[in-house]
Amino acid sequence: MVEEAIRLTALRDRLKDFVLSKIEESWLNGHPAKRLPNNLNFGFKYIEGESLLLYLDALGIAASTGSACSSKKLTASHVLTAIGLKPEYSHGSLRLTLGRSNTLDDVDLAGQAIEESVIRLRKMSALGPR
Repeated sequence: MVEEAIRLTALRDRLKDFVLSKIEESWLNGHPAKRLPNNLNFGFKYIEGESLLLYLDALGIAASTGSACSSKKLTASHVLTAIGLKPEYSHGSLRLTLGRSNTLDDVDLAGQAIEESVIRLRKMSALGPR
């Protein structure tokens, strides 16, 4: 278990670093290091998380919005609200969970898919600058 946690942490951090360095007005929800080795939750301005999920699904990336506690609700996640996130930003969140079968190539593909999807959605967004 320890070896797998170390491997997943490295994959998680690679994806985190990619997304935060490539996508403007994105952020990590929660503590950067004190989190599960396989868990990431990002926020993106000017897009809706549900739209992002549709784009990612079409590219073969499985993800969720909000927190695990509120993934089936239309209201803002109480977990994300509790950490100080504004409700409108909570709706632009993306939750990813890595697993035993994920590889370095999977993480790189996911990062590129997230970047591409956010760029496309922002071009269409009525929520903010394009």
